[in-house]
Amino acid sequence: MSEIALKSQRSYSPGLEGIVAGLSAISEIEPKDERLTYRGYDVHELSQFSTYEEVAYLLLMGTLPNQSQLQVFSKELVKNREIPKPLLESLKYFPKDAHPMDMLRTSVSLLSLFDPDREGHSHEANLKKAMRLIAKIPTLIAASYRMSKGEIPLEPSTDSSHAQNFLYLLKGEKPDLDTSRVFDRTLILYAEHGFNASTFSARVTASTLSDLYSAVTAALGTLKGSLHGGANEHAMKMLQEIGEVSRAKNWIQDALIQKKKIMGFGHREYKNGDPRAKILKPLARSLAEKFKQVKWADISDILEEIMLREKKLYPNVDFPAAVVYYVLGLPIEIYTPIFALARIAGWSAHVIEQLDQNRLIRPECEYTGPRDLKYIPVEAR
Repeated sequence: MSEIALKSQRSYSPGLEGIVAGLSAISEIEPKDERLTYRGYDVHELSQFSTYEEVAYLLLMGTLPNQSQLQVFSKELVKNREIPKPLLESLKYFPKDAHPMDMLRTSVSLLSLFDPDREGHSHEANLKKAMRLIAKIPTLIAASYRMSKGEIPLEPSTDSSHAQNFLYLLKGEKPDLDTSRVFDRTLILYAEHGFNASTFSARVTASTLSDLYSAVTAALGTLKGSLHGGANEHAMKMLQEIGEVSRAKNWIQDALIQKKKIMGFGHREYKNGDPRAKILKPLARSLAEKFKQVKWADISDILEEIMLREKKLYPNVDFPAAVVYYVLGLPIEIYTPIFALARIAGWSAHVIEQLDQNRLIRPECEYTGPRDLKYIPVEAR
């Protein structure tokens, strides 16, 4: 939407679209080139050659690690995977029908009480807190989900990667290397994305000189929304509703006639295609073929073709990610927590960057209500 000229002659852009709200050296989105980079590295190369641990290090520290640095960083993550026993005990009292994002948001807030650096605000203290959050969030997600289903939470692995550990904690069996590698690549693609809604809310919170946990709690609340992190859940539910390849064409055409919101399509930054979706799409089909669930890839292709033809909209990263997670046997209700599991590295990097060069984020608004009203005493109204 174009900027609107208001009474004060200041400009207004709905949703802050096109407004530069800050400076950052963490990632760059280049819509015209359909390109996304983390600290200058193309996400295509990172997802193909690196691991989530490498990318988390890159986002937090600013450079790719050498072998020794990566080993130390990975060991630190493994060491911090366990969650405090009182917090684990408290999960028993969460309602069984609570949404996993609500459980995660509340758990992260509680987790802050047990962090030895909770009162520390230095760069080093924030790095330590960030690494603990990256390490513990997979444990929180898996433990709260299993307990909500009446299952016993598992002890974190001490000899597996970040991706392998989460899949083990959730399902109780160590995944094969191909499966964990595909999952790892989704985490890399979800790890960071500029001033998106959840990241911006985290930076706003941090700009008040609040702490990292408060900022991440705010980000989690923002991510829950279906126009942000919740889109992957709704995209898969949409595919389930369609159910069969033979129903896909009529379903999407009817949905468009009824002006339904088609989840997993369109992106404010990418008008010509989300580069992350382009990476994940062939992975989704390959997995679907491997696990003999190819119909989900076929339905997706039909929806993509019609959405592009009728609405000029391309799929965003949530669309193929939903298929990947479903074929891997992951519960739909934890797709958004998985998004958070990945994005915690980006959130933490942004909070640290904000605090390192802080200025309170306090935009102005244009008043649009009535003016010059006369007060009438309550007995005369």
